[in-house]
Amino acid sequence: MKNFYSILIATGILICGCSVEEKSPAAGLVTFADSLFQTGVDSSFIAGASVIVYKDGEMLVDKSYGFASLELSVPMPRNASFEIGSVTKQFTSAAILKLKEAGKLSLEDDFTRYLDFDTGGRTITINNLLNHTSGIASYTEFPEFRELSLQRYERDSLVRLVEQKDFLFEPGEAMIYNNSGYFLLGLIIEEVAGMSYEDYLKEQFFEPLGMNNTYYSSNSEVIPNKAYGYAYSGGRLQQRGYMDHTWPYAAGSLGSTARDLLIWMKALHEGDLFDDPYYELMTLPGELKDGSRLRYAMGLTNYSNYGNRLIGHGGGINGFLSDTRYYPGEDLYIICLVNTSGPMGASRFAEELTWKLLDRKEHETSEIDTDLESLRGRYTGQARGRILSIEVSPLTDGIAISTVRQDTADTLRTYTGNNTWRDGNQIIRFTEDECRIDNISGYFILKKQ
Repeated sequence: MKNFYSILIATGILICGCSVEEKSPAAGLVTFADSLFQTGVDSSFIAGASVIVYKDGEMLVDKSYGFASLELSVPMPRNASFEIGSVTKQFTSAAILKLKEAGKLSLEDDFTRYLDFDTGGRTITINNLLNHTSGIASYTEFPEFRELSLQRYERDSLVRLVEQKDFLFEPGEAMIYNNSGYFLLGLIIEEVAGMSYEDYLKEQFFEPLGMNNTYYSSNSEVIPNKAYGYAYSGGRLQQRGYMDHTWPYAAGSLGSTARDLLIWMKALHEGDLFDDPYYELMTLPGELKDGSRLRYAMGLTNYSNYGNRLIGHGGGINGFLSDTRYYPGEDLYIICLVNTSGPMGASRFAEELTWKLLDRKEHETSEIDTDLESLRGRYTGQARGRILSIEVSPLTDGIAISTVRQDTADTLRTYTGNNTWRDGNQIIRFTEDECRIDNISGYFILKKQ
């Protein structure tokens, strides 16, 4: 079901299926990583990359590949600096929790207590912003955002633009990955903390943890060891498109290194950042008003990746792709940073490395106990950045799903009971008049027409 899957999955968190191979011992992991990344560089799919694999207190891989500058033929330095895109969101979430810990806000507060925003009478909590259930339109999906992103205005101009847009759904009734929510969270942090977003992160996290190479990205400042960003397009690498860093902000404007991110992840997951109740709060997936459990927590996903619990997040911004993942059951950290936006992203590399170390357990299939003919029809609803319409047709041993105008249908045969199907890590569940699609970074509710 590859075509359908690629349409639905959110940019920040792309999970690619990989073939099951015999596990190589840890000693062979560096050789495997060398081949994996060098192939990407040699084929000109990526300019370069930096990767860390850390397990059970041992550094298994800590290497850089390719080029920081193609124009100058500069090799990627050790501990190179990258823009990390939506990996920023976990820092924003942690900052909100620090303010909660200090008694300065509650996650159940209506966010308009801190910001001027017309919700049309709706109550939207800080928690709704954190887990993408607010229903507010996401500014990165606006057609006019491209032009806005090239300019520098007061941040309030973006707030007013978002305010004018229709809600995608009522708060708490669905989940759609939403950069507007994290932009607003950044403004809340500044309002409550009484300092800039960047300064608050420095004070609370970067300086105490010794994260000396983590920073708010700049369009003008010289950053030591920072890689240039590129884009793969038209079968070749080219310079990335420009974006003013006024706009990614608390949703995606941080820069860092693989080593600094390991410091951060270890502090977060090993109890140096928060006491257990706050860590559990940050990593506990949210739920919808109807009780449906999500697989997105606060700036982090938390789900079973083919039988292995994964807490992590990916990121994408012009010229850069990133992936940070922690497998608590195996005490495994994987961090991958790539200075190229394109089809061979950081998450693809991280997934390949995962299955060199862990056992991939395929989803078990149950006997079909539902009337497949009753599922036939068209289902339509709001997805990320578009109205999604799919056609469902019964097969002898499964169902076929195609999007409108898609030439070929994709087949689902992994049935898990209760009118629920699996397509990799994507979950598709049918009710009498709905198709619910949970792709980890989104929970879409499509109505049967």
